[in-house]
Amino acid sequence: MASNSLAARVLYRFARGLCVWFCRIWLRMRVEGLENVPQSGAYIVAPVHRSYIDTPIVSVVTTRRLRYMGKDTLWKYPASAWLLSSLGGFPVTRGTADREALKRCIEVLKGGEPLVLFPEGERKSGPIVKPLFDGATYVAAKAGVGILPVGIGGSERVMRKGTNFIRPKRVHVIVGELLPPLGGDGQRVPRAAMTSMSAELHDELQRLFDTAQVRAG
Repeated sequence: MASNSLAARVLYRFARGLCVWFCRIWLRMRVEGLENVPQSGAYIVAPVHRSYIDTPIVSVVTTRRLRYMGKDTLWKYPASAWLLSSLGGFPVTRGTADREALKRCIEVLKGGEPLVLFPEGERKSGPIVKPLFDGATYVAAKAGVGILPVGIGGSERVMRKGTNFIRPKRVHVIVGELLPPLGGDGQRVPRAAMTSMSAELHDELQRLFDTAQVRAG
């Protein structure tokens, strides 16, 4: 799990500060809907995913440390393990059952921390939000937390697949309203309720993404 030492907290704040500065200066980024971000407790941040740079962009929505999954090989060395954990990462073994990864996600949320999950899975391309994986709504239901949809407009132009250069294009982020929890405390959530929540999340992500794209130019 992530380090909670004073040094780790200072490092995260410093790294996040750099991200905020870079995004506002280089990407001319604007953010809407920050009033929708919970100030305490666990929840899932669910952004659209069009670029590697989406991960640092998402960190601007809250000053709290956000948690992310990463392949366990990145935790091979003590120094890199401490760095990644301090920045909110936690290891998941690639090639193991998805159930193990979902279990780790639930543990993070049970610990009271916000977690970032890209519901489309891997990076996608284009203006249409692709069909969502069930992971985000499943984890939310099991942990009894809400889902915070986030539309990120312009990030695909900033850093497309196959490129390493971050182009100075405008980015616009819109944070939607929190989708309320379905269950929790061991309560069984019907499959139909999770399917309905996934559909609601998809529609809201498409709406936010469309608006963010327009405002990003």
